[in-house]
Amino acid sequence: MTIRVLIADDQEMVRTGFRMILDSQPDIEVVGEAADGAEAVERARELRPDVCLFDIRMPRMDGLEATRLLAGPDVADPLRVVIVTTFDMDEYVYSALRGGAVGFLLKDSGPAFLVEAVKAAANGTALVSPSITIRLLENLAAPPASPTPPREPLTERELDVVRLVARGRTNEEIAAELFVSLSTVKTHLGSVQRKLAARNRVETAAWAWESGLMR
Repeated sequence: MTIRVLIADDQEMVRTGFRMILDSQPDIEVVGEAADGAEAVERARELRPDVCLFDIRMPRMDGLEATRLLAGPDVADPLRVVIVTTFDMDEYVYSALRGGAVGFLLKDSGPAFLVEAVKAAANGTALVSPSITIRLLENLAAPPASPTPPREPLTERELDVVRLVARGRTNEEIAAELFVSLSTVKTHLGSVQRKLAARNRVETAAWAWESGLMR
């Protein structure tokens, strides 16, 4: 299956570079570009790409607001948005992930990581630049006074999985560390996301830090 991608960045050189990297992959196709956030929202709603790559600082509307409009908690049929930026300030990361983004990487992460992030987003998982994964989760603002409790209590094994997700581990790494099969990890993650009302592993990881599980 070909992964259809929309790129939004106010710099034409960046868009061209990303297009060249992604179009060189046999299973990825760039189906559209946008030079500002408002255009990005329009194009995304028109094209319904599998993955959207958004810069943060863009004219008319920034990438964070565009992400919220396309993937926020109130969106009935959210798109998968990956933020690609030169800025890794904590407030940007937090706003992006809380706005529905399923990935956050820096523009200097390299072509291979860009491709990996697109494929991860298309597969329903999340990828964050290794340089900021743990820092962003540990420093995501102060925990709320009353963290939202899970719909049902998590089992001990589910809590083990959540802790590893919060450490940035992949499903394969979690399976290896817990000595279980990959399908078992996916089953646990599905149960965890249902209990937490989390749409992806990023929200699951954020819950782990905010609830005090990682302290």
